[in-house]
Amino acid sequence: MPGATRVGSRPPVVDHGPRVGNLVALTFDADMTDGMLGNLRAGRVTSYANLRILDLLEREQVPATFFLTGKWVERYPDLTRRIADNPRFELANHTYGHLAFTGDCYDLPRVPAKGMTDDVAKTFRVIEPYGGRQTRYFRFPGLCHNAAALDALAPLGLTVVDGDVVSGDPFATAWKPLVRAVLDNVRPGSVVIMHVTEANAAMTDEALPHILAGLRERGLVPAPLSEVLTPA
Repeated sequence: MPGATRVGSRPPVVDHGPRVGNLVALTFDADMTDGMLGNLRAGRVTSYANLRILDLLEREQVPATFFLTGKWVERYPDLTRRIADNPRFELANHTYGHLAFTGDCYDLPRVPAKGMTDDVAKTFRVIEPYGGRQTRYFRFPGLCHNAAALDALAPLGLTVVDGDVVSGDPFATAWKPLVRAVLDNVRPGSVVIMHVTEANAAMTDEALPHILAGLRERGLVPAPLSEVLTPA
């Protein structure tokens, strides 16, 4: 399975693939916290699932990799199934409830140290029944990790994926800066970080067509993360 590593060893951390060829990975985090679920129940927000992103990727047949929190999957099972059913999409792990694995991580509540392993293992179990292109890729919330967090994940045989191109889409109020952030920094082998959580990343769907056009102009081709990190 893509991303699988030897169980019991500290997982590797990768930012990008080889700087050869023309492939890049578009990755989309699907965050979900208890606070976000509360916003949905109270009607303060409409959705944390940006259907326009999925529509565009499907329409233009663009590969992508989705880092899913377990609570997002449980809240949006039909959308998870839609992602899993697309052979161009890969499914990866972004924790169960988007808790921080270190202190001082964007004010996120922290998962207890003794619960780190179970949190990530539970998320793999939540995602697995949906099938599709399953992976053993994992991304920490906020990209926050340290030696203790990595050691906690050693029993799970996974690969930690950060990324080298950060779009800055969470809570953005305009789409043009997102396009610049991606296109000014993308290179062969890049891993681009975006979000599919509509209410918290409202500009991503507006930026995405321009990002795709800019990649084409640069001769760069989106591919599943597994192909970018381990090209044939």
